[in-house]
Amino acid sequence: TENAISNRFNIAVSLLARQNKKSFLWRIVTGGEKWIYYDNPKRKKSWVSPGKPSTSTPKRNIHGHEVLLCIWWDQQGVVHYELLKPNETVTADVYRCQLNDVLLQKRPAIASSRRKVILLHDNARPNVARVVKDTLLQLEWEVLPHLA
Repeated sequence: TENAISNRFNIAVSLLARQNKKSFLWRIVTGGEKWIYYDNPKRKKSWVSPGKPSTSTPKRNIHGHEVLLCIWWDQQGVVHYELLKPNETVTADVYRCQLNDVLLQKRPAIASSRRKVILLHDNARPNVARVVKDTLLQLEWEVLPHLA
């Protein structure tokens, strides 16, 4: 919608003005999740003589073996990654623990400095849960507005 476009534009302009005034991009930490499929059979093409049966490999079961990769990074590179247990998903508690434990341990210089971490995350349900908001308030981290 026109309102959403205007909102994204205003946020982008304000962030650019902020960066031009005083550099802050080095303080941004963000994360993401990706389902990783494993135990995938390799499918190969092969030539067979006419009339001979071909060897076939079944397609991977889309509901088969998979784990969720959670990865966090900043401008220096990967801060932390972890593979959750098979078929486990990110809940508010998992997300809170990752924020609280992992990021404080991996980037203590930023976490302990007067200039706190700036978190960039989307509006997924675990990210905006009350326990996560309380943790962010306790850590005194800034949350960048999401450009949805």
